[in-house]
Amino acid sequence: MTVGLVIVSHSAKLAQGVAELTAQMAPDVTIRPAGGMSDGTLGTDFDLVLTALEQADTGQGAVLLYDLGSARMIADLVVESHSDPLHAVVVDAPVVEGAVAAAVAAQGGADLAGVARAAGERPPEFGAEKPKTEGEGVDLVLRNEVGLHARPAALLVRTIASLKADVTVYHDGQRADARSVLALMGLSARGGDTIKVVADGPDAAEALRRIGKLVEINFEE
Repeated sequence: MTVGLVIVSHSAKLAQGVAELTAQMAPDVTIRPAGGMSDGTLGTDFDLVLTALEQADTGQGAVLLYDLGSARMIADLVVESHSDPLHAVVVDAPVVEGAVAAAVAAQGGADLAGVARAAGERPPEFGAEKPKTEGEGVDLVLRNEVGLHARPAALLVRTIASLKADVTVYHDGQRADARSVLALMGLSARGGDTIKVVADGPDAAEALRRIGKLVEINFEE
């Protein structure tokens, strides 16, 4: 079982779309959309959100993300009404980016606090910086057309989730923690670009091998 997700939106189509996209990144995570009113109009329905939360929480808790302010109010009320309020948390984050980051963290086995933290992360603003010299490093040319967009970034994060290694990806003077989907996407590395991957720790060599293999097979695209 993993931590689940609830996508709270004023629009049923928006919630369903985010849930569908996010499920592509994390096939083992329970993701439930809760959008619109019960009659199909725009709005946020307490009962729909509560039902979605009860379905998403399969034992490890659930994180709720929302689109607009009033949806946050409903989400908070639902958490208070949940059978175990400590098993649910509302996160203030961009609903699409936050959902993707949270789902990948949940897929990797993160607990409720870890998934909530991942959803609320912002890609760090790094200036031009040379790759650090400690640890093992390798230069890789991205062969897939779109580079490190959402799905490949999520796959990279999942691939090294179980390893004991600190992994950093460098591109065009920027660097990103290889365990953060949003940070990797923030590198804007496209097909044909060269990235440098540096790893340190007991599983450094395995991390580089796995990432190199992903690049070799075009991130399964």
